[in-house]
This record gives sequence, structure tokens and C-alpha cells, in this order.
Amino acid sequence: MIREHEVRGRVVDDETRCAHWHGPDDVLAILFPCCHEWYPCRDCHDEAAGHAGEVWPEGSGDERALLCGRCDRETSIAEYRATSACGFCGGAFNEGCRTHAHLYFA
Repeated sequence: MIREHEVRGRVVDDETRCAHWHGPDDVLAILFPCCHEWYPCRDCHDEAAGHAGEVWPEGSGDERALLCGRCDRETSIAEYRATSACGFCGGAFNEGCRTHAHLYFA
């Protein structure tokens, strides 16, 4: 697949898994509001961006800030929070990501 989105950081495969998170369902990249760049995780952002990552503020549910590494389609924050799979390709997302959602969303 030819990707339209550039995902930065220590990405280790074509589905946006990184050096920090590389399980079978670790396929989401996040658009950081501080720099409007895509990264697979907060650690990748903080290592590569040169500044601390910011969280999406409350009321940002309509922002298309999640990127499925399987199909390269953007999903809104609200859509992501309401499901555990991509609404386009049906691929599962890592359920464990919800435990550290506070690092990305207020």
C-alpha cells in the first residue's frame, strides 16, 4: 500500500508499530496537537519532536487524530473512543491503549 500519511518516530513496520509498542494490534498512530505530526506513541514523539507532547483538549472529539496503520485511514477521537476496531478496515486496535489514553486526550 502507498501511504498518504508520514508517521514519524521509531516506526518498525508498515502498519505503524514502533520500537516501544509492536504487538499485533499496535497499529494506531496519533496526530499530536502540538506539532500536527503523526507518531505511533508518546515515547516516539518525545524522542523525535524536540518538545514535550501535548494532549488533545476536551471538546476535540471531532478531530481526525487517529490513523489506522492497516488501512491508512483517519478516525476521529470520538470514533476511536467508541470502538475497539477501525471503522474502515475492521482491524482490531490494542485494547490496552485505553489505559494510557490520558497521555493523548484530556
